[in-house]
Amino acid sequence: MAIQRRLAPHAHFAIRGTLPRRLLKQVAAATYHQVWWPTFDQPKYTVDRPPVWDTEQGAYVDPRTKQPLRSWGEALDDLEEADAEPAYVARLGRIDARGIEAGDKDTERAIRYVTKYVTKDLTEHAAPQSDPQRAHFDRLHAELATLPCSPTCANWLLYAIQPDGVKPGLTPGRCSGKVHQRNTLGFTGRRVLISRQWSGKTLADHRTDNRAWIRTILGGGLTDTEEQPADDRYSFELARPDDPDLPPLEHRILRAVSARIRWRADLHRAKQRLSATREATPATASHERAEQNA
Repeated sequence: MAIQRRLAPHAHFAIRGTLPRRLLKQVAAATYHQVWWPTFDQPKYTVDRPPVWDTEQGAYVDPRTKQPLRSWGEALDDLEEADAEPAYVARLGRIDARGIEAGDKDTERAIRYVTKYVTKDLTEHAAPQSDPQRAHFDRLHAELATLPCSPTCANWLLYAIQPDGVKPGLTPGRCSGKVHQRNTLGFTGRRVLISRQWSGKTLADHRTDNRAWIRTILGGGLTDTEEQPADDRYSFELARPDDPDLPPLEHRILRAVSARIRWRADLHRAKQRLSATREATPATASHERAEQNA
């Protein structure tokens, strides 16, 4: 996920396989997400005068009438009505589908384009450059500061609803969720997601497959450096900062960097040997067949 200069969110999806662009546009047009939350279009309280916690009632109450606010469960009950509507419906906008193939001239450029957004703050490349842009950025940040970001968000108090799992000490307008922060404006959770429903594999499965592929390519070249599974002969514990046999942090970082460089060099040489073997195999097979025919 990333934010454009005009502060509009957009996402990049890497899809394995071959799909027609027409089909992708049809799927995008039919994709939507409904947010079934209590309505939050009209706040009932302000940040300066929010509901207050009442110890005896164990709930937040109106500062004037001292009546408790509706609980989260009571607010959700309204969504069971026949005329209930979702608080918001998110849809995909315009899509730009492009194919990427190994060895294609645009592949590296596409990878750099995607990783640019992964390695930067969400709003770094959308930093306002003019007074109107800064004013727009400030208005968006101020709006998000008082909108609910989750069922447990303190901002529900502004809409006369007690958050899910309500507790004392909640301050509307001061929620620490990423949605409200200026450097992650409007985003929350992880920035990079994978679809486990499509592949049927977790990240741990992918890492295992990657290690197996590396071992196959190297043919045991990393046996002395790859971590071996633990057995009953060893026991492990976290090292303490005052352990006499623990090298300084700088040495450990340099050792890790050196090991990674050595692994990459070993893998590069092994791939070169494998490529050379594959190129020589057809010629050898043809020579053997010619000898048999003779």
